[in-house]
Amino acid sequence: MEGAGLTELLRYLRDPRLVARFQTVCGVRATLARSVPGVASQTERAPLDDDDDGAADTGGDGEGADRARRRRRAERDECNNGLVNGTALAAGETVTEPHGPKNSRSAGEPESRCNGSGWRGGAVKPLRRNSLTGDAGQEFLIQNKFFYYLFTLGTELGNELFYICFFPFLIWNVDPFVARRLIVVWVWVMYLGQCTKDVIRWPRPASPPVVKVEMFYNSEYSMPSTHAMSGTAIPLSLFLLTYGRWEYPFLLGFSLALGWCVLVCVSRIYMGMHSVLDVVAGFLYSLLILAVFAPALDVIDTFNLTFRHAPVLIVSLHAAMGLFSFTLDTWSTSRGDTAQILGTGAGIAVASHFNHQMALIPDPPASALPLTPPAPTLTLAGLCLLRFALGVLTLLVTRAVMKAFTIPLVCWTFGIPSGDVRKARQHMQVELPYRYIVYWTVGFSAFFLVPLLFRYIGLS
Repeated sequence: MEGAGLTELLRYLRDPRLVARFQTVCGVRATLARSVPGVASQTERAPLDDDDDGAADTGGDGEGADRARRRRRAERDECNNGLVNGTALAAGETVTEPHGPKNSRSAGEPESRCNGSGWRGGAVKPLRRNSLTGDAGQEFLIQNKFFYYLFTLGTELGNELFYICFFPFLIWNVDPFVARRLIVVWVWVMYLGQCTKDVIRWPRPASPPVVKVEMFYNSEYSMPSTHAMSGTAIPLSLFLLTYGRWEYPFLLGFSLALGWCVLVCVSRIYMGMHSVLDVVAGFLYSLLILAVFAPALDVIDTFNLTFRHAPVLIVSLHAAMGLFSFTLDTWSTSRGDTAQILGTGAGIAVASHFNHQMALIPDPPASALPLTPPAPTLTLAGLCLLRFALGVLTLLVTRAVMKAFTIPLVCWTFGIPSGDVRKARQHMQVELPYRYIVYWTVGFSAFFLVPLLFRYIGLS
């Protein structure tokens, strides 16, 4: 009985209708929704069904259920991309446009199930196109702008743009000691999360009933949520690494870490990218990884800084992890993201070794702890912003130059046509070395070349 109860709970947490209901509460609605009279109430009670159209079964038998299934399949087949974003409707709910009668379809007017542009006012597209297919997704309506912007911020806290800003800022302006250990945690959490996704191979929540507010990662597998994993590991590790090292109230630090974690986790449900089960599993998985790696951070950091052959071993280990960790049945962003994360981590670890050997960024002595945050002044703020702007510009230029140089070189090495860069990058022989080399260089630059530049021009 206990096993059956746990199974039902897991099925419930994985049900896409749970995501759709949360989106509805938060003011996300499809541009066109429709009901199946007499079936919706059964749908609400039915367990998740894995039929071929990706939607839950009606839970009933006979002609009504068959007609409902045929109708769903017909609606699906009319759409260019196979499925329309939508939300579950209550029994008997009619098709209406939330902005009033002036936008409603007039009687006898042909219905368009796929063309969101036919709806006026408030309709927006998903945040980014699908990384594999280029599909921009279906339009949807935002009825609560506060939640939209709040959860957009939350989901961006797990994307590349955030990492390329946050980690360098921490390195150049706050505490390199904390930064390099935090990056070790980030690398292992993301690596294990991406590998686990491609072992379990669960699909994203079905649409309909889910509205895809974001499309970029839609081709990746779903379980566990790596956004939830990084959104748990980064703030909690940051809190654990800084509390006691820096002077600040415990309640303030813990509240900020918890708020960050909750915002990222909930944003993935709002975006329609993950089921509740994906997010819960990612949160718990991240805590497990932290419990294992937190005690080893001192050993790992000391090895990276002091062991003579650490650079060679670090580069080799990270490259081997990316090459042999997993295989894909179809291309997705996960393999390249994994190589990118491993390359960045390796570059920063090697840079940390050279920093230590050259005393470029010395750690404060134990007698200086705990550190006191400096008083905020315009001069300090200006100096921090100048270092950040100059450093990020250097990293962006480095990345652009390395991309332009590395992709053609790797394509030439393996005899792969480089005319269509997007297709060329989907070959493992191109994607793995290209991502690893480019982001190794970015990581090395962030922790060694940019601080060296700051010292040369007097911005240290």
